[in-house]
Amino acid sequence: MTQKLPSPAQPLKIGTRGSPLALWQAHEVRRSLMVAFSLPEDAFEICVIKVMGDQILDKALKDIGGKGLFTREIEEALLDGGIDIAVHSMKDMPTMQPDGLILDCYLAREDVRDAFVSPTVARLAYLPQGAVVGSSSLRRRAQLRLKRPDLQLVEFRGNVQTRMKKLQDGVAVATFLAMAGLNRLGMAHMAQCAIETEDMLPAVAQGAIGIERRLDDANTAALLAAIHHTPTGLRLSAERAMLARLDGSCETPIAGLAVLDGSNLHLRGEILRPDGSESITGDRSGPASEAAALGTGLAEELLSKAPADFFSWR
Repeated sequence: MTQKLPSPAQPLKIGTRGSPLALWQAHEVRRSLMVAFSLPEDAFEICVIKVMGDQILDKALKDIGGKGLFTREIEEALLDGGIDIAVHSMKDMPTMQPDGLILDCYLAREDVRDAFVSPTVARLAYLPQGAVVGSSSLRRRAQLRLKRPDLQLVEFRGNVQTRMKKLQDGVAVATFLAMAGLNRLGMAHMAQCAIETEDMLPAVAQGAIGIERRLDDANTAALLAAIHHTPTGLRLSAERAMLARLDGSCETPIAGLAVLDGSNLHLRGEILRPDGSESITGDRSGPASEAAALGTGLAEELLSKAPADFFSWR
């Protein structure tokens, strides 16, 4: 098959959410394809699609539908042919894609760590007794309750700019963001510090950008193959296989991180009770070529360690 390249007359339509970070990610995908195929900017069209998760900011994700709230409308546009590819923050992605869609292209992963953000406090350990901390992440909230049960946790949703304004308005004294997002937006200086993964294991696939396409679109598949970052793909294969076996969603406090060392992969995982009363951890190492099997195996190990009532809150 002769490959057909996008052109100003027939641009490749890139679907994305409308936040500054989402737009940065879409522009980076466009830039990567421009470089790979020596194409002009107007060979691509960035299409902003409103998603439910960006419109309901006063409720916890677990109460309004979970991770699919950030992808549903974009995936519908992809299936309908309104766009050709969809760009996603991988930590927002469900482990299963709708019939007819596939997610098999990733850009190189950014910093995976969480950022501690506060206008007045230098480090997580320095938070005063009973301090009010904002977070929308069930994982972060559970990890915080485990370490600091004295803290008062409040719901904190919205894009980076919205959350920073909430801090300035005194809604909370601190919050947490992904270092990857701050780095991409040129806002790394807003973080007091990055939290090492030994102290707070990140969300599965944090720091990674994924590109979704139609399963039967061979031409687009060939385009995306040119910008796919294989090491990131291997790491996410392990992490997302673990998440899938654990039935991970925005209702499930799960953390995981895979690291490559040559042809070997090391995976760490953590499951928590939402109230922070218990954490179960584990790790596995093996050939990177068996990444998905390693992820599933670690999930089985974590489940075997969990008491019978561990997931009874579901």
